[in-house]
Amino acid sequence: MSEMKENKMGTMSVGKLLISMSLPMMISMIVQAMYNIVDSIFVSRIHEDALTAVSMAFPLQSLCIALGAGMGVGVNALLSRSLGAKDQKMVNKSAMNGIFLTLVNYILFLLIGLTLVKPFYMIQTDSQDIINYGTQYLSVVCCFSFGMFFQFIFERLLQSTGRTFQTMITQTTGAIINIILDPIFIFGLFGVKAYGVRGAAIATVIGQIVAAIFALIMNLKVNKEIQFSLKEFKPDLHIIGLIYKVGFPSIIMQSIGSLMVFCLNKILIVFTSTAVAVFGVYFKLQSFVFMPVFGLNNGIIPIIAYNYGAEKKKRMLDTVKCALLVAFSIMTVGSIVFISIPDKLLSMFDASENMLTMGMVALRTIAIHFPVAAICIVLGSTFQALGNAIYSMFVSIARQIVVLIPVAYFLSQLGNVNYVWWCFPIAEVMSLSITLIFFFRMKKMVIDPIPN
Repeated sequence: MSEMKENKMGTMSVGKLLISMSLPMMISMIVQAMYNIVDSIFVSRIHEDALTAVSMAFPLQSLCIALGAGMGVGVNALLSRSLGAKDQKMVNKSAMNGIFLTLVNYILFLLIGLTLVKPFYMIQTDSQDIINYGTQYLSVVCCFSFGMFFQFIFERLLQSTGRTFQTMITQTTGAIINIILDPIFIFGLFGVKAYGVRGAAIATVIGQIVAAIFALIMNLKVNKEIQFSLKEFKPDLHIIGLIYKVGFPSIIMQSIGSLMVFCLNKILIVFTSTAVAVFGVYFKLQSFVFMPVFGLNNGIIPIIAYNYGAEKKKRMLDTVKCALLVAFSIMTVGSIVFISIPDKLLSMFDASENMLTMGMVALRTIAIHFPVAAICIVLGSTFQALGNAIYSMFVSIARQIVVLIPVAYFLSQLGNVNYVWWCFPIAEVMSLSITLIFFFRMKKMVIDPIPN
């Protein structure tokens, strides 16, 4: 076997590398956030109940994303470490087993889309309009989720070898297609039938399918560091175990996010369905702040993992420091915007007077925790890159299940929905404390022993 060449993740200056790896991902994530917001803006023009229904879909959508993205994190970290260690056989096996697991994930969500969507809404609300809107939307999203799942895995394979520019192209293409098709399928433009809420879902899955096809083509054309071979492939339980060692905690973390949103929706709807709509709008808006940081993380995970495999300690730590600075800056700007002009943000969603009044308090209160969250997110990704994703999982469970939901419930008993929003800053302070403890422990045990 010929010797593998040194990847740019082991040679390029850290600052330049972080920009080249993360900036395309950050741009594509901003575009993703934009089409998520545009989706809800169009849906809000149908009816506030339609917006509430799409907001209530988030827990199941998030679970779908958790399986795809979490498994992708595992493949990303394992493949990047294998590149750093110059193990071509492990690189190829990581990629092919990741594709196999993607197919399994889709089959699971196809079954969910066919059987569980309506019951999912019925346990959240007794409003028939919300149930009908939600069933129309979520059934399409789940049954045609193969586009999203394969987009995830093919983009993670590109990221693993440092080709984040190609990932930006695929994500941006899918998002732009979604944005263009949204009004066409929702309102029935250019002779197309008006599908209403279902049209938003149709536009979404078409964008995901096109992005998945583009990502596959990019891998076959330019990703020469991975050798794809269906002929020689068979599922490898050892490789699958290694993938999920890193990926499973990430899946649990995002799944816990689904449970958190589900529980919070149940708490908020006791006040009014408008409170659920406000929470849904907040989640769409905050993606504009959080998505660039997640894009940054998608860039730093393979950098840290590669240099861990290559035993380059200084490059690992420099990457973490640079990422913390960038993430903190982004989140601080986001916090200032949310606090300064919440009325302008909410007005994009055709907010009623009641929704506007409630939403302004919500956005200003929740946004306080953004800069703190930046630190937790970057260090959590460091845990994943170094194969200690269990730390991230523990922090996520503590934040969202042990603290956030109980605090939200306690505050709701005070009889004012405005108190409930404080559960986010309270939970984030706890999250930061635990994250720092874990980071310094991991630095001492995993990073410091590396000789150079």
